[in-house]
Amino acid sequence: MPIMTRPRRLRTALIGVCAALLFAAASASATGLRERRTFAPLEAVSSLDPDRINLGRMLFSDPILSRSQAMSCASCHDLKRGGTVGLSSAIADDGKEHGFNAPTVFNVAANYLLGWRGKHKSLEALNEKVLLDPRLMAADWSLLADRLEQSRPYASWFRRIYGRKPDRANVLDALVTFQRSLVTSNARFDRHLRGDPSALTPGELKGLNLFMSYGCASCHQGVALGGNMRQRFGIFADPGGSAAGNEAAPELAGAQASEDDLFRVPSLRNVAVTAPYFHDGRVDSLAEAVSIMGRRQLGQTLSASDIEAIVAFLNTLTGEYDGRKLESPAASIGP
Repeated sequence: MPIMTRPRRLRTALIGVCAALLFAAASASATGLRERRTFAPLEAVSSLDPDRINLGRMLFSDPILSRSQAMSCASCHDLKRGGTVGLSSAIADDGKEHGFNAPTVFNVAANYLLGWRGKHKSLEALNEKVLLDPRLMAADWSLLADRLEQSRPYASWFRRIYGRKPDRANVLDALVTFQRSLVTSNARFDRHLRGDPSALTPGELKGLNLFMSYGCASCHQGVALGGNMRQRFGIFADPGGSAAGNEAAPELAGAQASEDDLFRVPSLRNVAVTAPYFHDGRVDSLAEAVSIMGRRQLGQTLSASDIEAIVAFLNTLTGEYDGRKLESPAASIGP
């Protein structure tokens, strides 16, 4: 049997290295293609009227829009606290709990479905619902139009910007224009999707791969990583029967979901800074939320290391607003 010469051994080794590199490149290319088919980077908005944005910003923070004039949109959607307020339930105009956690208002225009029940498909419809709902702002259009017309600054701004006095259409337009401007672009995950090889660490890439392989991206996909479908909360019964997930959810055995079981799949943009989690704000820990989702939605008990990696990935979804990265409520309010 002939003895392999050194050049031949070297040639064989080089062929092996080249094959390994080609396999790695092909694998990376396939992974990148799968990511591009599943997600999309969030882009900044530049085509909105700045005057309407500014008017909408003032209205958003002004309690003049609530019946009691004791709360504003910002009372539940504080832009300094991740676009929410860190409470398990929003507090309504009458001081009572609304029953639902206030979702973040950042990137709200990237959601196809709006509200926890996902019953609205336009920001105009959602804003009107919030303004008129007796469990929320409890106002009516006659009241709001009269108040804004009696305010000399607002009356002047509406006439200058819209050419007429305040009314239902232009109040909603101003609020919605401002909300469309609340885009938190330039998250590290966005940079990764645009091809920056250094945007994510190996641990974060592992979390991204787990997020996709477990099936999380089946519901949390697109530019918002969610916000475009409704799903039953509790496809699988919680095998642990923990207090954090003890609803009487049916087993997987094909049970029909009622309207009360269905919720909009939330966007995961900025999820690391928008605790507490779920429609009822049941948990403050992102790791615990991931664990619950694994059990209740995937029928999987995730290991501690997998949860840690997925949370590391979710932290890369935090974007920037007004040139600054969003902070958690604890960080933003200080000691």
